[in-house]
Amino acid sequence: MEITANFHPNLLILGHADQIQNKSLNIIKDFYPSIKICQWFLDKMDDNKWKMNKNRFSKKFEYLDASFCTTHPSSIKSFNKKNVLFIPNPVDKTFENLNIYKKKFFKFDLFFALSHGVHRGTLKPGKYDNREFLLNKLIQLNSEIKFNIFGINKRQPVWAENFKDELLKSKMALNLSQGSSLKFYTSDRFAQLVGNGILTFVDKKTKLNKLFSNNEIVFYKNIRDLSLKINNYKNDKNSRIRIAKNGMKKYHKYMNSTIISKYMLNKTFNINKKEKFFWENK
Repeated sequence: MEITANFHPNLLILGHADQIQNKSLNIIKDFYPSIKICQWFLDKMDDNKWKMNKNRFSKKFEYLDASFCTTHPSSIKSFNKKNVLFIPNPVDKTFENLNIYKKKFFKFDLFFALSHGVHRGTLKPGKYDNREFLLNKLIQLNSEIKFNIFGINKRQPVWAENFKDELLKSKMALNLSQGSSLKFYTSDRFAQLVGNGILTFVDKKTKLNKLFSNNEIVFYKNIRDLSLKINNYKNDKNSRIRIAKNGMKKYHKYMNSTIISKYMLNKTFNINKKEKFFWENK
């Protein structure tokens, strides 16, 4: 409340703000009736394994003018409301700036980085991620592929500039999120891969093929289909470059941080109603 009193803001944006209680939002609304409050939430959530995230996200609904999440609301019971809206993970040209498709020489064929949470710098002892099974099976099926995989088999995760340095060493990358697929959900790994111009493989069950074409992202049906396509694009340099470039250009054009911020402002303040954004009604 003190911070709000100091600034008299028109808009308060909450991002994974679990420490802010509803009673605080109620007080702010009482003192500043015209203020708008919205939230964004990037973690996966559903009615089963990630129900706790759903509860974290929904507990503030009463005091919010809009809520934005990277899990499509249609995938979650009770979320199909006008003030709960999907946003893609944004790209930013100051961060996603590698243009990997322009590179000529690579040490590895395929990159993937797994972690046990962004709040952890290292792997958690005793923790098993189901993605490890798919990754190890993929390695077993493709002895001719040079993998650069972090976060499994006691190889620690990579972060920040180290992540980008390792990404630069590979021709292609795999986008793979935890658990079963939900419409459009993916971690921000997707923006980091596609936005940096590397050919990216995505499970078709994510339904991201409604946002990207086969000429921008490579979608796979199962592990054998993925293996086949990795081997194909490993040697098809022209197609690999074309698809990676197209995917990067689309992401930066339609889903960059400026555009997504504008979308959030429009919906929170209920303005510019005629303006449509790329991912709406998909």
